Amino acid sequence: MKKDHYTPPRHTNNVPPPPQPGSYAIRIKGLLDPTWDWIENLTVTYLEPGETVISGPIVDQAALYGLIARIRDLNLTLLSVNKIDPNDL
Repeated sequence: MKKDHYTPPRHTNNVPPPPQPGSYAIRIKGLLDPTWDWIENLTVTYLEPGETVISGPIVDQAALYGLIARIRDLNLTLLSVNKIDPNDL
């Protein structure tokens, strides 16, 4: 008896599409200087009780982790990281 074999469809290129940037809101304790170049194209918003929100599109997970590492290296207190709808920016 002959067994059936599944052959997956072939794609002309095996390269996945580039990831779409996600938008994030990163909340930290304290106030940041919005002119720091490491913040790049993100929006800095100050909240009343001495907190800052950094928000905007972040290219990929590596860039997000790099931003979180920078916050850690500056000895800032990370309060939250939330993925947000880009239309909410």
